[in-house]
Amino acid sequence: MTDLNPLAGTPFGDMLILCLVLAALCWLLSVLTKEYSWVDRTWSIAPPIYCLWVAGAAGFDDARLNLMAALVTLWGARLTFNFARKGGYQKGGEDYRWATVRERAGPVGIQVLNATFIAPGQMLLIWWFTAPIHTAWLWLDAPFTWMDAALGALFLAFLIGETVADEQMWAFQQDKKRKLQNGEEAEPFLRTGLYRYSRHPNYFCELGMWWTLYFFAVAASGEWLHWTGWGFILLTLLFHGSTNLAETISSGKYPSYKDYQASVPRLIPIRFGRASAT
Repeated sequence: MTDLNPLAGTPFGDMLILCLVLAALCWLLSVLTKEYSWVDRTWSIAPPIYCLWVAGAAGFDDARLNLMAALVTLWGARLTFNFARKGGYQKGGEDYRWATVRERAGPVGIQVLNATFIAPGQMLLIWWFTAPIHTAWLWLDAPFTWMDAALGALFLAFLIGETVADEQMWAFQQDKKRKLQNGEEAEPFLRTGLYRYSRHPNYFCELGMWWTLYFFAVAASGEWLHWTGWGFILLTLLFHGSTNLAETISSGKYPSYKDYQASVPRLIPIRFGRASAT
């Protein structure tokens, strides 16, 4: 009988099994708790586990695998911290966008969506965008080169950018909350700092990191196109849909948001100096 796991016998194939177990667990917990953020709660934890497992399978003797695993672990630690301080791991800490999705889908539609995309689909996506480490594992004999070092520096640059963007948003939201509690006037949304150049600089940097991880596989194999690239492509499409939803909600709450949309790019900061600081 043909093995249903196409990567059976490989460390990343082992992680596919773990991914499916986590998907089933996230689905079950969402049904029991009626919250749909269980995948969000594993989003920053699963990739480091997947990558460290692959690097460990090579005895932590391969510089490229070690670097990839270390970078993804740094990414995961930072994102976990940011998610935790916003209350994401607390009861009722569901992302605000799920309420809109639930309302649009209806009681039956949300269950169908949960059983197909929210739990299994997103968990498989997480596994898939870490898949470049599998290609790097297949090419263990490929030497570590200047390209790997440059990719590591680029990944760190995106990580720093995302950290700065999230810190700016956190400070803004805390200040906004304080002002509203004191009956003071507050800006409705952030449009200073990195948010002058991109409406979602954290998402831009997030995608940049996973696109960069893919090129580690290119550096190892010498092949520009392979199946692991579908991970970051599908992630890009997911972020496109996610930012569409977020911006629909913001436009409905804040009439001035449309002016912000007209003057600042959504993701890629291609119009430096043209965005308004106020």
